[in-house]
Amino acid sequence: MRRTPQPMTISETNTHQASFRDPSGYMFHDGETLRRVIHPIYFPQYNKLKDSGFFKTLIDKGLLIGHEETSASAENIIITPEKIPFITNPYEWSFEQYKHAALHTLKIQKYALSKGFILKDASAYNVTFHKGKPVFIDTLSFDFYEEDTPWRAYKQFITHFFGPLVLAKFHGTEVFKMMQTHIDGIPVKLIASMLPGKTKLSSTLYTNIHLLAKMESKHSEDYKAETKVARLSKKAQSNILESLFDYIKKLELKEVTEWGNYYDKTNYDTEAFTAKKELIKSWVSPLQPKTLIDVGGNDGTFARTVLDTVPHVMVTDIDPNAVDHNYRTALKNNEYNMLPFVCDVLQPAPGIGFNNTERSSLIERLRDYAPDVTMALALIHHITLSGNVPFEKSAEFFSKFSKHLIIEFPTRTDSWVESLLVRKREFINHFDFYREEEFEKGYNKYFSLEKKEAVAGTKRILYLYKNLEHGG
Repeated sequence: MRRTPQPMTISETNTHQASFRDPSGYMFHDGETLRRVIHPIYFPQYNKLKDSGFFKTLIDKGLLIGHEETSASAENIIITPEKIPFITNPYEWSFEQYKHAALHTLKIQKYALSKGFILKDASAYNVTFHKGKPVFIDTLSFDFYEEDTPWRAYKQFITHFFGPLVLAKFHGTEVFKMMQTHIDGIPVKLIASMLPGKTKLSSTLYTNIHLLAKMESKHSEDYKAETKVARLSKKAQSNILESLFDYIKKLELKEVTEWGNYYDKTNYDTEAFTAKKELIKSWVSPLQPKTLIDVGGNDGTFARTVLDTVPHVMVTDIDPNAVDHNYRTALKNNEYNMLPFVCDVLQPAPGIGFNNTERSSLIERLRDYAPDVTMALALIHHITLSGNVPFEKSAEFFSKFSKHLIIEFPTRTDSWVESLLVRKREFINHFDFYREEEFEKGYNKYFSLEKKEAVAGTKRILYLYKNLEHGG
């Protein structure tokens, strides 16, 4: 028999910084558990969504994050959503991930409309990736559908999803970073101004971007809200959703990147490649990690050597094509414990939004995630020689979230290092410090050395460090 949720006393809780804008409720930290409070103003919608089986269907289909009702009273209802290990934001997604997040949102709106509801919010921040796929995480984003009214979140969908994806088609995925500075979506007028003139010949782009931008300009000074709200039949609204869905589904990106085919450019042979994989497996296995992150992990090749033994693995890379490749591989292989995302180590995502706290910085999220093992393979020479970051500073960066660190040091005789040093031209002598001894000196300030071994057949050394703050 199902137990009736009892009223819960909210004490010593901390409101989640990302949920203060919603009058329907808010998220809060109850110890290490994240819960959601629902205010009475939203009780009619919540109860109808629950009693009609709407929530259950979306959750069973993997479209909405699951939740349990923790308590219920006249003052509030509290639900506890399924825990998501790590939240990624739109500016950290590859093109395919962004596409899937957009299609995911449209699927939910189409289903909601068919059942007499709507998505009142279509923010890209309401979607994240969990168990290998996109999932909608804002349970209170639904409302009743009113006959012949247009989709309230239509413009938000354009500025959060459709616009950025179309811009990426013409300008590359760097445009996704604009979502850092435009947390409320990229303005339609700006999107329209960045598109080639020929896009006005596309009925989908003209209607959903150029015409929308024109209408927005026309009514921008309607301070008294005197403009009549247009009427739109459910059928017409469904047609718009289908049109957007079909267009996005066919969108493709032709963006050549430096590291997209990285493993075709490696400077060691198959035997050395295998030796490195075996060495990593032999070091990771005894640590029995529950969580692992491979920073600069390209398409996840080395992280996959331990994927069957680690419950949750994340792979980051600066190259969106490598992340896309990893994401497609994970989908194809049903690797539900793999989470790829885009990250520039030299400029990790900052905290953004109101008070700079609505979306946490990457380092704050990594601190909370607290991976048992961090891997940084074939990365330190790029951080040091391309980014001009001293060893001590990169060690400080990794120490902020790493318990164990497996890091690869390519020596000065490694061909990639030689290439990077040659590019320094007359300043090459400024990088005489790039040596094994100096590397160890910098990292010994934050870590204790557990293991050190040359990778057979290469000019590289692998180190296993333990963070001094974790008993190293």
